[in-house]
Amino acid sequence: MITTHTHPYPLTFRPILMEKVWGGDRLARFGKPVSRGSKIGESWELADMGSTSASGAGGGAARSVISNGALAGRTLHDAVALWGHALLGRENAGPFPLLVKYLDAMENLSVQVHPSPAYAASHAGAHLKTECWYILDAEPDALIYKGVRPGVTRERFEQALRSGDGAGVVELMDALPAVVGECHNLPSGTVHALGAGVLVAEVQTPSDTTFRVYDWGRVGRELHVEQAMACIDFGPAPAATKLEPGGVRSRLVTTEFFTLDELCVNAGASEGIAKSDRCVALLVVAGEGRLISTTGAFEPMALRAGVTSLIPGSLASSSRVEAGAHSLTALIASV
Repeated sequence: MITTHTHPYPLTFRPILMEKVWGGDRLARFGKPVSRGSKIGESWELADMGSTSASGAGGGAARSVISNGALAGRTLHDAVALWGHALLGRENAGPFPLLVKYLDAMENLSVQVHPSPAYAASHAGAHLKTECWYILDAEPDALIYKGVRPGVTRERFEQALRSGDGAGVVELMDALPAVVGECHNLPSGTVHALGAGVLVAEVQTPSDTTFRVYDWGRVGRELHVEQAMACIDFGPAPAATKLEPGGVRSRLVTTEFFTLDELCVNAGASEGIAKSDRCVALLVVAGEGRLISTTGAFEPMALRAGVTSLIPGSLASSSRVEAGAHSLTALIASV
């Protein structure tokens, strides 16, 4: 039973699995209940969305269900309502400001863009989606596509779109090798596509408003050329970032909505999570270990690759990641 006396503690969640035409079965290696030969494209790890896009997650609500402790079986939405700023680390008690996923692209994702700030401000139901990809695995020669090539004008890009020349559209985009350990920031308005053979962790603002402009010859999925052309930013996309050589912690992404760090903890060592009272999403992407409290506020919690935990702001500065017999790598998203 939830009571007002249920104190904040680190939360884990049941994954929300979504089948996609471009999905695969590789999320099983991160502990997701994915059967061999399936086409699971996304595992939503942290979500508190009252509605979704009909062309994205189906139009209904998507709320993560807690899997541990006193709130097991309740939703992240319930925890935000119960703990408020003790969870989020700020006076604003909701809604939860992140959407955290794993994506398994066995085939190319559609070339797409998310609403620009100006478009979102003038169109009800269109929501900003600033996101970033941390590359976990990639097949040889796999690519990602982000932004348009230098010198490509709006007129030239639109002409390729309206001519129906999908291959021509792709040729006007920057195509980059998918390198494990690199992180790519994709502000709202950046045209992009995740290439076949790439598996990523994604941290983003809580939106799935997507405008597709090319779908690699697949049929039956709507394209949104008019909306996309109103949103695409024709400036350069941000460069990739990665953990500094020999580093323990590096800032990968800074946006007005969230930050993302990579943390590498050597075997047997421990490292702090945060220095402030900001809410933290912790994604373990390699290795295993424990989440511990320096004040005894919660019992040690086991960590392994694929475990995503949400550390309340009131506990963040006293929480540490302790690696086991091998090094542990985690992503730390703060709001």
